[in-house]
Amino acid sequence: PFFVNRGGLPVDEPTWERMWRHVGRIHPEGDQVAQRIRGAADLPKIPIPSVPVFQPSTPIPERLEAVQRYIRELQYNHTGTQFFEIKKSRPLTGLMDLAKEMTKEALPIKCLEAVILGIYLTNNMTTLDRFPISFKTHFSGNYFRHIVLGVNFGGRYGALGISRREELMYKAPVFRTLSELIFDFEEAYRRCWHTLKKVKLGHCVSHDPHSVEQIEWKRSILDLDKLTREDFRKELERHARDMRLKIGKGTGPPSPTKDRKKDVSSPQRGQASPHRRNSRGDRRPSGEKKPADSKAMPDLNGYQIRV
Repeated sequence: PFFVNRGGLPVDEPTWERMWRHVGRIHPEGDQVAQRIRGAADLPKIPIPSVPVFQPSTPIPERLEAVQRYIRELQYNHTGTQFFEIKKSRPLTGLMDLAKEMTKEALPIKCLEAVILGIYLTNNMTTLDRFPISFKTHFSGNYFRHIVLGVNFGGRYGALGISRREELMYKAPVFRTLSELIFDFEEAYRRCWHTLKKVKLGHCVSHDPHSVEQIEWKRSILDLDKLTREDFRKELERHARDMRLKIGKGTGPPSPTKDRKKDVSSPQRGQASPHRRNSRGDRRPSGEKKPADSKAMPDLNGYQIRV
């Protein structure tokens, strides 16, 4: 049933081809199964989740709940096939195009896809700060990785995402500090018999869907085997403080461009430049002294300003 196109909408051909090849590899009669599904005319139509639309007066917490509800309605991808190829090195604008494709195809997703989709659906919430949070855990001799989208609204932290476990995805923005949020995830992992080993924190993601900058996925890498509990908490709060500082710098006045620097001279440089020219003239042999050229002086000053 997971191969049924939701609502009968056309789906990207390469995506479907990947699914058919996967069925052929893992199922004894994979090709025949794929053909029977493709040719079936009586399959029930699966409803397509509606992308949430908000009124300007809708509070941010209610919007986050609606976004998480939409992500959950897409369902977790248990098939073993990656429907959407996500390269973390792609610019933000390319990832947003991929998120738009996710909403059209409405196929099941995994945690990284949910993070990209969460960024896409919250781009118009300019008062909301978004940043990736990655977890590495250990259970029964194996390591597992998971990622969610951390959010900060009004000084309260939460998370968006998808997981096989309900307690490892959505967190309402009610945590007073970033460390409280991470400790809550750690406790949830402990209830699943997982031991948290590493936490990777990224910086805030731009709200511009056409930005060509890359998402900073791992600004801080915290190894719990090398940190005491108190040091772990301090590092989390340091990262939260760094994000606030970066946001503060981003909202300040823009720095002058190169063209503006060429047009505006510094009074200190203007006062020092005549002394510099006199010292050079004193070092010249008397036979090589030349009268000062009034036309050359502005060019020389301009050159010194550009330097």
